[in-house]
Amino acid sequence: MKFYKYLLATVFAALSYMPQAGADTPTYSDPYKMMEVLADNTFSRIARQQQDIAADPEVLRVIVNEELVPYIDSRYAALRVIGTSADLRKTPREDILAFVDAFQNYMVATYAGVFTQYRDQKVIIEPALGGIEEQKIIVVKTRVIDPGKPDINIDFKLRRAKDSESWQVFDMVAEGISLLDSKRAELGNLIRQQGLNSVTLLLQEKAKAPITKAEAK
Repeated sequence: MKFYKYLLATVFAALSYMPQAGADTPTYSDPYKMMEVLADNTFSRIARQQQDIAADPEVLRVIVNEELVPYIDSRYAALRVIGTSADLRKTPREDILAFVDAFQNYMVATYAGVFTQYRDQKVIIEPALGGIEEQKIIVVKTRVIDPGKPDINIDFKLRRAKDSESWQVFDMVAEGISLLDSKRAELGNLIRQQGLNSVTLLLQEKAKAPITKAEAK
């Protein structure tokens, strides 16, 4: 996949792996409206803070944490990544929580790096095709417009929060590839080979790396 497709397909992928909303975070019963707000807030802020980002790319880590993190079902995504690679019934709770935390921080760092390539591309949220009243999982289709290049279609999977009318993102599918499934295959193999704690330590180290500009491919 060419770099501009990789960039724009993954620029929201961090949504799939972040911590859940806190008590002060606005919630949305309309998932389409939520996606519009996330896109507008995130890209607008990056555009406003280009000078700060150029001076210190770590600013992007703050933006990801503040604008995207509150709306993601990170626990669900992290546990899906573990899958059957580890027997969670026999795994100490503190080990599971440590993995979830390390995975969140790793994804924040990864996609903060992707955001270094943002150049004012436009994201269009496609309108809903039907009612969502009885649905627990929906797909929000988006179209990324990069002038002079073909549009990129990206599907975001959201699920209704437990005991709530609000929604949270848990996966992104770009060009037919599920990011959640990809990470589950990649990290699942490592968990089976090295154990959950070893992979947790690996992710912790990766998350500590400084944010640097992503290289074009």
